Amino acid sequence: MAADPYSVLGVARGASEADIKKAYRQLAKELHPDRNKDNPKAAERFAQVTAAYDLLSDQDKRAQFDRGEIDADGNPRAPFGFGNGRAGGFRPGAGGAQFDFGGDASDFGDIFEGLFGRATGGFTRGFGGRGAAPPRARGADIAYRLRVAFEDAAALTPQRITLGDGKTIELKLPAGVETGTQMRLAGKGEPGAGGPGDAIVTIEIEPHRFFTREGDDVRLDLPVTLAEAVLGGKVKVPTVDGPVVLAVPAGSSSGRVLRLKGKGFHRRSGERGDQLVRLLVDLPSDDPALRDFAERWAETGRNPRAGLGV
Repeated sequence: MAADPYSVLGVARGASEADIKKAYRQLAKELHPDRNKDNPKAAERFAQVTAAYDLLSDQDKRAQFDRGEIDADGNPRAPFGFGNGRAGGFRPGAGGAQFDFGGDASDFGDIFEGLFGRATGGFTRGFGGRGAAPPRARGADIAYRLRVAFEDAAALTPQRITLGDGKTIELKLPAGVETGTQMRLAGKGEPGAGGPGDAIVTIEIEPHRFFTREGDDVRLDLPVTLAEAVLGGKVKVPTVDGPVVLAVPAGSSSGRVLRLKGKGFHRRSGERGDQLVRLLVDLPSDDPALRDFAERWAETGRNPRAGLGV
C-alpha cells in the first residue's frame, strides 16, 4: 500500500488545492528524473509524489480518501470495523462464518451487498465453504512524461504519445496548460481484475531560444535598427503562431514595449494572452557615419537623465 499522500507531499490534511499544487511542483522539480539520472531512488520518489498529487488533486478521490473509503492507491478499503460502538468479533454461524459488529449477527455477504449492491454479483453470502469474494482491485496507474515544444503549448497543438502497449494516440492539450499539468487517460494503465488503471501524463513545456513565458503572456526582445527606431516603420516579428508585421512608432527608444493581442497562451476561460515585444536598438560597433552623427548630436547638449536629477 502506498504511503499517506499528505505525508508524501508534506502538507496538512486541511491543505488548500493551491498549497497541494505548490508542494507538488517543488518536489517534482527537485526529484525530476532528468536531474537525478544517477539516482534511482529519486525516480522512485518522483513516482510516489506524482501518485500522491494525482489522488489529492482529484476532489472526489480526496474526499473518499479523507472519509476512509479508499486507500492511498485509490482502491476500496475492506469494510471492517463498522458497528454501534461495541467491539466486533468473529463467530461461526449455521449459514457460514459470521461477524459480530456489536449488534445482531450479520452475514458477511449482507455487509458487502449493502455497500456495493446485490446486482453486481461480486459477493456471495457467507464464508463457510463458499466464501465471499473480496473487492477486485483495478490495475495500477502508469505515469508518463510528455515534453511539449513552447509554440505547441501556446497554440494547443495536438501531441502524439506512445503508450506502454505500443499504441500511439493523439493528445489534445488543455487550455491553461503549463509544466506540471497532468492529464488522465482512463483505462490506459495496467490491467487488473477490477478493470485497467489509468495513464497519468505529466506535461513539461520545453524552453524556447528567444520566447519566454510570463503568466499567459509571451515576451520577446526584438532588435531594431537606429533608423527603424528614429523614423518608425513596419518590421516582421516572430510569434508562436508564425511571423506577423508590427508597426514601430517613430522615435521609439530601447526598452519600449509593444503589444500583440492574442498571441500568448490560451487561458482556461478560452481567451488568449498577448505577446509583449520589447524594442532593443541595435547599433553597429564601428560606423564612421554614425560616429559623425553622434558627435554632431552631442553638441546639442541634450541630457536624457535630467529627470533623474543628475
